[in-house]
Amino acid sequence: MQSAVDTIEKLQIKLTDFAKKHQSDIQDDPAFRQQFLQMCAPLGIDPLVSQKGFWAKTLGVGIGDFYYELSVKVAEVCFATRTKNGGIMAVSEVCDTLNKNKNKNYNNSNSRSKKEQQLYSQNDITIAVKKLSTLGGGFRTIKVGKSDMIVSVPTELDNDHMEIMTLAAAHENGGGGQPSGCITVDDIKQQLRWSNDTGRIDRAISLLLNEGMVWKDDYHGISFYWFPSVWKEKMDIM
Repeated sequence: MQSAVDTIEKLQIKLTDFAKKHQSDIQDDPAFRQQFLQMCAPLGIDPLVSQKGFWAKTLGVGIGDFYYELSVKVAEVCFATRTKNGGIMAVSEVCDTLNKNKNKNYNNSNSRSKKEQQLYSQNDITIAVKKLSTLGGGFRTIKVGKSDMIVSVPTELDNDHMEIMTLAAAHENGGGGQPSGCITVDDIKQQLRWSNDTGRIDRAISLLLNEGMVWKDDYHGISFYWFPSVWKEKMDIM
């Protein structure tokens, strides 16, 4: 038992030396940062919550502070776009927005423009959202089809809402007869097999409409329901 403890302590010391040596890489390189966090986990070290001692001093503002500051930026982006998407936004879109803003600020403050680089990863954004979730307010990530989405409102989304959004996300490149992120009531009836439950569809769509998570477009007597968060996600992929 003592041998195992000694081994862990030695590994922790080596990890400390590694962190000191690669401090700038941990702060500036999202891929390197993720690998570092993976190295910490088996040793029972969580630099995200260690605000005292080595982890606070050696890493400058601290990697924990890095994610606290990032969580504020994530919240700002989500709040700024809430009127457009109803409080649901793709992790990839938030990541792209923050990277563009960071690179723009850097280039504006330097005489020589630096080539745009990935300063935050989608994993960084997900970690930041987990920090926000502990503060309340409804922040959380959900899976819609193949995409990770951030929900920034306390609205409860049940299985019916998730199935409808997943169906909209599945209409990639016009699949299912509709553009990406767009569905009709007939799509829901046929593909989710809810043909005999119009009330169920109305209840689910009504909440999504009221929250602004879906837009309604009537064309030639047919109501098309657009999901801005899903539609934007598909545009970014394409």
